[in-house]
Amino acid sequence: MSKLTAAITAVGSYVPKFVMTNKMLEDLVETNDEWITSRTGIKERRILKEDEGEGTSYLAIKAANDLIQKRNIKPEEIDLVMVATATPDSMVASTAAFVASEIGASNAFAYDLLAACSSFLFGMSTASSYIESGRYKKVLLIGADKMSSIINYKDRTTCIIFGDGAGAVLFEPNNEGLGLQDEYLRADGSGRKYLGMEAGGSILPATHETVDAGQHYIFQDGKSVFKFAVSNMADVAEKIMLRNNLKNTDVSWLVPHQANKRIIDATANRMGLDSSKVLMNIQRYGNTTSATLPLLLADYEEKLKKGDNLVFAAFGGGFTWGSIYLKWAY
Repeated sequence: MSKLTAAITAVGSYVPKFVMTNKMLEDLVETNDEWITSRTGIKERRILKEDEGEGTSYLAIKAANDLIQKRNIKPEEIDLVMVATATPDSMVASTAAFVASEIGASNAFAYDLLAACSSFLFGMSTASSYIESGRYKKVLLIGADKMSSIINYKDRTTCIIFGDGAGAVLFEPNNEGLGLQDEYLRADGSGRKYLGMEAGGSILPATHETVDAGQHYIFQDGKSVFKFAVSNMADVAEKIMLRNNLKNTDVSWLVPHQANKRIIDATANRMGLDSSKVLMNIQRYGNTTSATLPLLLADYEEKLKKGDNLVFAAFGGGFTWGSIYLKWAY
């Protein structure tokens, strides 16, 4: 009897209609299109406006419904809904629980997963474990973030980078040896001083003073974060290849977190991959945090073939980072 593995069997996505271009940002901060493009690879990003919905759940529901329609499944068949996000609707009630109810997943339990930009990658590990346990048949993993809700559009170090969006994947059992093959996930808590949000948590609850001081916006030490991200994303991607005896010719696609084109290029170079094997949409969406990986899968779904070897890599605040090796199942 072949080993039971967890495979992705469907994908869905949603990005808001409003497009914020680099040119628009020139009116908000001291920057220009050439400066942004040369340093990040970003040309535009999507922003969820108030008249389109309330928050991250809106994005997640849209992506989930897209998947459900494409896969033609009944929502009641879903056993678990996980929402990987750094921007939940609220700090107490689970965004995933609300999403599950709204999409009609009445037989599912649900919860949120937070690991900054690595949230979806870590969620893949979690979803796969539930499937491999044999107790669950359909796990819906959604990566969604409304980053515009925590961005200061007067801060050039962050406002040029982030956008809003959501992507969803369905994990199901597989007996053909496809799906998740290996993972290498890491964390270093000292990194939170370089990338995070000062107020709004239990250490520094919201007050008039914290709001006035702008402490509910994310901040980052760009140089430090870039340095850590470049080395660590490349390291784990190389490690996952070595552990599984994968040569560069064996890797069909690199699926990297869309934080910065230079970081993506450095990871691909370490793996010995040509740019034609690198999935990239950062130029259109910017960094959508938890949504970057599933949005890549949705955008490139037609190019993916059954049996393709995919190497995922991500790096996020905290710090969190890792790599996953997965065989595409359809």
